[in-house]
Amino acid sequence: MSKVLIVSSNYYQTISNNLVNGAKDYLKDFPTIEFEHSYVPGCFEIPYIINANNEYYEGFIALGCIIKGETYHFELISNEVTRKIMDLSINNKKPIGFGILTCENLDQAIQRSDPNHGNKGKEAALACVRLINENKSIKNKLNG
Repeated sequence: MSKVLIVSSNYYQTISNNLVNGAKDYLKDFPTIEFEHSYVPGCFEIPYIINANNEYYEGFIALGCIIKGETYHFELISNEVTRKIMDLSINNKKPIGFGILTCENLDQAIQRSDPNHGNKGKEAALACVRLINENKSIKNKLNG
């Protein structure tokens, strides 16, 4: 049994709910995957929760939305969150499905979180599960 933690920002609640539902719906098709869900206030807090829970889970799914505003804040948050999530994945040797939307406007976020078409939460869950399974397959070959 593999344990996965979904970490989602609830800053844009509707977008977040769509992403989380997409991820959960996908994960339910895998009886060997057990998952839990944790909310954080914003995307900036996602890496902290992943790092704090690294020893308890085999993989993570990071979900949220950052929408461009009139200031440089969008670039700072987008770049640093993305960089830190990649660092955590490499340093901790665990997959992190990346489902953090970086959008120009709310309409783009709605499209990318659409539960019926192109849901990026589902895509992030798919990536995490594939990497967990691939890692197990490689370990089995090396040990077999």
